This record gives sequence, C-alpha cells and structure tokens, in this order.
Amino acid sequence: MKHVDEVKINSLLKIEATKEEICSILKKTKQLKRLSLEESAKLLSVTDSTLLEKIYETAFYIKNAIYGKRVVIFVPLYISNFCANSCLYCGFAANNKLSVRKKLTIAEIKKQTEILLKRGHKRILMVAGEMASSKENIDYYIDAIKAIYSVDYKGNKIKRVNANVAPMSVGDFKRLKEAGIGTYQIFQETYHEETYRKLHIAGRKIDPNNRLDAIDNAFKAGIDDVGIGPLLGLYDHRFEVLAMLMHIEYLEKTYGIGPHTISVPRIEPAPGSAYASNPEYLITDEEFKKLVAILRLSVPYTGIIMSTRETSRLRDILVNLGVSQISAESKVTPGGYEENSVHNNKLERQFSINDQRSLDEIAYSLLSQGFLPSFCAACYRKKRTGQHFMDLAKPGEIKNMCDINALVTLKEYLEDFAKPEVKKLGYKLIEEYKIRLDGSSLNILEKFFKNIDNGIRDEYI
Repeated sequence: MKHVDEVKINSLLKIEATKEEICSILKKTKQLKRLSLEESAKLLSVTDSTLLEKIYETAFYIKNAIYGKRVVIFVPLYISNFCANSCLYCGFAANNKLSVRKKLTIAEIKKQTEILLKRGHKRILMVAGEMASSKENIDYYIDAIKAIYSVDYKGNKIKRVNANVAPMSVGDFKRLKEAGIGTYQIFQETYHEETYRKLHIAGRKIDPNNRLDAIDNAFKAGIDDVGIGPLLGLYDHRFEVLAMLMHIEYLEKTYGIGPHTISVPRIEPAPGSAYASNPEYLITDEEFKKLVAILRLSVPYTGIIMSTRETSRLRDILVNLGVSQISAESKVTPGGYEENSVHNNKLERQFSINDQRSLDEIAYSLLSQGFLPSFCAACYRKKRTGQHFMDLAKPGEIKNMCDINALVTLKEYLEDFAKPEVKKLGYKLIEEYKIRLDGSSLNILEKFFKNIDNGIRDEYI
C-alpha cells in the first residue's frame, strides 16, 4: 500500500520506552512541536498508569493551548445509501440484501436541511455511498451541496458543507471545490494491506491505493482541507495510528500540510454484517482514550473528530483529551431526520450509534464542563484554510480569533434555539469569556452581540 511501510511500523511497535524518555517527549509536546513516528510509538508502548495520567494531562494542555475550550459541532446528512462496493463491515454494502435503499431527491435534501436548521445546526457533513457511475456521483454531489446551501430558515443558513464521498478525478474534485465544500473527508478504513483486501471484496474500493490517491487528487484540485482516518477494530489500532501518522508525514512532505482533521471511528454493529457484530480487533475504552490522547500529542494542530458511535459518557471524557469536533444527534440513514420517517428504518443504517442526545442536550453537557460549543465556519469563508490555517494553528494563535467567532455563534444558538437551562449556562460562560478578552476583542464582540439582539445573524471576523 502506498505511503505505508509495514516493516518499519512493525519494528516501531516493538519499541519500549523508559520513564525518562516519555517525560522528555511530553516536555517537547508542550512546546507545540510535532512528534516523530518513533516518539509516537514510544507513547503507544506506555502501560504504566502514572505515565498514562501524564499523557492525558499533557493532551488536555495541548488541546487548550491550540484550540482553547472550543468544541465544534456538526451533523451528518446522509443523502444516499446506494453503493457499488461490498465491504464486509458496512450496512451499505452492495451485497447486503437486507438493506433498504434510498437516494434522496433534491427536494428531500432541502427538507432534511430545513429540519436541521430548525434545530440549530449550521455545519453539515454530507455523506453518500459510492454509485457505479463516476459522473452520476459528482453531478449528484454538486446538486446536493447547492440544495443544502440554498435553504434559509428565518435568516439561518448552513455555513459549511463538508463531504464524505467517493474518490474522484482531479477534474471532478475541482467541480466539488467550485460547489463550495469545506473539508473533503475520506477514510482509508485500514492501512494494513492484507486486512484491507480481505474486507473489501467488490467494487472500486477493492484497491486500497484508490482511496489514498483521492487525498492527493483533492490537494491537486485545490482542496486544501482534507480529513482522513481509519475504522478502528479492523486491525491492530497501534498499527493504524502509526500508519496514519506515516500517511500524514507523506502529505506534509508532498503538499506542505497534512490533514485538517483526523477521525477515530470505532466499528459498530451494522445491519446485514456479521463481521461488524464480531470484529477481530476490539479496542477497549481505555485503549481508545490513550489513542486519542497520543494523536493529540503527535499532531497537535490537527482537529480530532469524534462521532456518535461512542457513548455520551465517553464523548464527554474525550473532549478533555484532545477531541475538537463532535457530531450531534446523528441519523445514519437517508431521510432520517424526518419525524416518524419511513426512511429511518434500522435496515437503512450504515452502523449503530450510541450517543442519542439532542443538540440541546449535548450543548448543555459541554457548557456544564466549561466548554464552548461552536457552530463557526469563519475560517473556511475567510479562506483561512490549508497552509494559512496551519500557520495560525501551529503556534496556537488560531484560538484568539476563533473564540470571538465561537461566542457569536453560541449567542445566536442561545437566542434562537436553546432551552432555558441551556441559555442560563451559555450566558454564564459568555460572561466568563468576556472578562478574559482584551479591550479591542471585547469591543468587536459587543458590537456583534448588539447586532444579534437587533436580528442580525452570521457575522464573523
């Protein structure tokens, strides 16, 4: 498999580090410096509970140093579960005869978007299976993106559409960029070639390099915000971490920047998949916590995404260990946000979800822990993407700008959508932030807040 040296990774996994070496690595990370593969491997070797606590404490420090207490919230919008690929772990697999197929019409996509806007969502991750025709894929994606952006609910509109869709040519990626996507996201699933070929048995997805090439094609097309990740549980999670970091090193060397985000989904049961209900490489909650913390230390300036596959309890813990983006009230079926929808059948789901909380409940939980829920997409719309974003993120400067934008989006949410108990916590947090802002920043914030009170929405710096 391209960009992955399995011999080197397996050698690194045999490394054992001393306490002194671990403490030295943690000291380096506090300077917001990127770790080498060997240093990440040494952290993965840690089993001592005292050293693990030091890793967790350092991950918390790094996350706050770069991103502050902000946690970005988004919602997935599944537009189609038709798929030409057969993957043994996925409910959308072409050979899954149990799955009920649905491809949303443009009118249905607009309706789903309106429902999400009414709940307070502003950021969407558009998800679709891979259809047989490349032209059918790209034309449908573009029409869907335009439809999502076109919906207006009382002055509220979707600010950013990210896309988790099939690999495509450079030319088609250019069309996707022109349609206005934010981040292009694609998961390698597993970086272990033998396992990859065993689990992907039909369709274009049988070639692991096709998915790796998708990231290169996106960069070549000018999409400089990309998201990657493995599906944890398909192979040894330690191998997957180092292989993904090796992939990131390749991207940094080739394009000057790595991914904007990395995701860490764990395999969950899926309708029609015996494999998903009994994966070969289960990862425990404690191993998962350690993995997330080490990723935060290894690539400190890269966003880490946590989905609703995880329980509410664990997600509340992991935002303290490096997670910077979370999904909310996800439905993983096309048309799933319609009340009592016939398209919310369990046989249409790609996988099972565990965090069933509403957006308001998640916002309340974050605020209770002192986190700042953010619906901001200012960097994307101000062209602070790719290298520009990383130039601000690596030294920890991005949070100064993003805190103001996050506070503005929080006040909009509190005014337009939040329940009284969420409003109370939200305004308490806002007052705490205002005390910490310098005079110039406070003046900007107060101006935006006054405009919100007067009915103006969607201002940012």
